[in-house]
Amino acid sequence: MLTQLGAALVGLFDSIMVGHYGTADLAAVSFSNAIFFTVMVFAMGALMAITPIVGYSVGANEGSERISNLLANGLIFSLIVTLLALILLVPCIPILHLFGQEPEVVICARPYYTLIVLSIVPFLFFCLCKQFLEGLGNTTVAMVITVACNLLNIFLNWLFIFGHWDAPAMGAAGAGLATLIARTLTAICFVIVLFARRDWRPYFTLIRRKMFSWTEIKHYIRIGTPIGLQSFVECFLFTASFVIIGWINKEALAAHHIANQMADMTFMLAMGIGAATTIRVSHQLGRGDLHAVRMASRASIHLCLLMNTIGAGLMITLRNYLPYIFTNDEQVIEIASTLILIAGLLQYADGMQCIGAAMLRGIQDVRVPMRIAFVAYIGVALPLGIVLTFPCGLGAKGMWIAFVFGLAIPAVFYHIRFHRQFKKLIINKTSNIKH
Repeated sequence: MLTQLGAALVGLFDSIMVGHYGTADLAAVSFSNAIFFTVMVFAMGALMAITPIVGYSVGANEGSERISNLLANGLIFSLIVTLLALILLVPCIPILHLFGQEPEVVICARPYYTLIVLSIVPFLFFCLCKQFLEGLGNTTVAMVITVACNLLNIFLNWLFIFGHWDAPAMGAAGAGLATLIARTLTAICFVIVLFARRDWRPYFTLIRRKMFSWTEIKHYIRIGTPIGLQSFVECFLFTASFVIIGWINKEALAAHHIANQMADMTFMLAMGIGAATTIRVSHQLGRGDLHAVRMASRASIHLCLLMNTIGAGLMITLRNYLPYIFTNDEQVIEIASTLILIAGLLQYADGMQCIGAAMLRGIQDVRVPMRIAFVAYIGVALPLGIVLTFPCGLGAKGMWIAFVFGLAIPAVFYHIRFHRQFKKLIINKTSNIKH
């Protein structure tokens, strides 16, 4: 949870500090991240395949050589994902003006966007190492590195955005430069830690050229691609919402970004619980302990409901005050307070769909969840949001109301799917025992 929250805090502090620099810069950061995260979320989702695959091997006690084999092929898989991400992101740099945003926003966005695109290379290496260690059952190292580098990122934001200590005042571009430096350092720190720990070093030293196998890489692709696409369609909904709301005006876009940042905080907590769920479920599945699989899934649901209740309560209660953290623009604050209220109501659906997806990842069931996500986000939420925003005249509120419906669908169907698949696991285990 702290690792996921730390990752979200990078964007939060970027938004807070850039928002106080200027509304156009805040809108530029919002617009740029909407495009960037659409691709990055797919890449991160694809690399999530590493955790349940490694976790199953750890639970089944398959040995160091097998885990080294998984790491070797995971490295190749991550290189493929990184190259794909760059192929999709880099061509957007010269055509940002074609997305229909205000010229002032595009001018601020281009240097920021270029810098964060460069940062995806070290960031995805960090994700590879993080998912591998989560598969081993260790989440502490990623937390420490993330928190330390995020503190550096905040300091560099202060330095480059506002131009302190004789540095040039770069606005949004300064936030991008700070992010690039911090993400590069996270990758370097992971390399140092992985080779410094005696119990982890053998996973690297045992790697041999003969371990590289297209069969293993295809297994990662089979598991990772549906997870990545599932993450992509959810992010695409939010990316499209940023572009669509940007057609209203920059104040609505800035307010939408503020509400999204608030919702991200509780979502990242749910993501952290989900990561722990995938680890626990995959380990216990590898051991063949289905009772422990059930207990882990139930515990994650209860914990997520608790966290989302707290998050929803804070958002609804403080909705008129939270926007002041980001901006002093009264028009933006008025819109944002309403959107934060809806974001508070959204919490339960968002948290439950996140946990349901994590439970299914733990048992390596990923294809059907991808289809459910596509129908919910692209088939229902996006067209409903467009209708409510423009023909119905609700503005940005219409898109957020559509989010509630779009996230509630997978929240229900993911959990139904898990219970059905769990029953099949019980039947298969009982059948094997009888034979």
